[in-house]
Amino acid sequence: MTQNSDPDLAIFLDIATEAAMTAGAILQQYWGNLSQIEEKGRPGDLVTEADLLAEKAILDVLSRHLPDRAILAEESGQLGEVDATDYLWAIDPLDGTTNYAHGYTASAVSIGLLIKGIPAVGVVYDPFRQELFRAATGLGATCNRRPIRVSETEELGKSLLVTGFAYDRRETKDNNYAEFCYLTHLTQGVRRSGSAALDLVNVASGRLDGYWERGLSPWDIVAGIVIVEEAGGKVSAYDRTPIDLASGRILATNGKLHSSLSQALKETPALKTWN
Repeated sequence: MTQNSDPDLAIFLDIATEAAMTAGAILQQYWGNLSQIEEKGRPGDLVTEADLLAEKAILDVLSRHLPDRAILAEESGQLGEVDATDYLWAIDPLDGTTNYAHGYTASAVSIGLLIKGIPAVGVVYDPFRQELFRAATGLGATCNRRPIRVSETEELGKSLLVTGFAYDRRETKDNNYAEFCYLTHLTQGVRRSGSAALDLVNVASGRLDGYWERGLSPWDIVAGIVIVEEAGGKVSAYDRTPIDLASGRILATNGKLHSSLSQALKETPALKTWN
């Protein structure tokens, strides 16, 4: 979805790329060598020394290039005040910490930039598959510097989807289980990777046709939103209204499935067994 772009976005994209690659090197260094794995107050919500060191590396790169920009980071919270131009970096140094802690290679670095509340720059780096996804408004989306595009799948019954389950799934009935079962019945399958960033870039690259999830934070999805949209996809709230990052809910598709997937989520019955 290319259009006229702000020339500064290319600079921001390169800075985010440097930060993501630096953090990715740390994740590789600590892979299989963790000595500190802790829960952050909720069962399954883990943090490791790799998260902390990777986040510090990202913050160091951003502060070196852009010392006055505000940052929203998973481990550090919000740093600095959003300035008059409303620039806010949203960073997740290790999206998929539970996978990483268990030695399961489905995790990534996610760095996004919001301008006036709108996702404008996104970098997702998977250091284990050596895949670097980049996008900025008007500049298109790439994987390892090659253009990527969403799929052409038009029918829900021929689609492969992906979703996830939030850390509060044990405490709330709004836990996405019913939606998962219902959409599994209607499609060729629903996957669960454990990394929202990877789910979004896999939609952007056409490997998956659609994604929905609840219980997310901005740092999980800002980068991926830009990448999906620049790859020709569509991102919204479940009901197809503009996405509200504070809601924690996202619907992202190749565009062709957007209405049908939105409708299916709306029509999901209470959890039961489908014949």
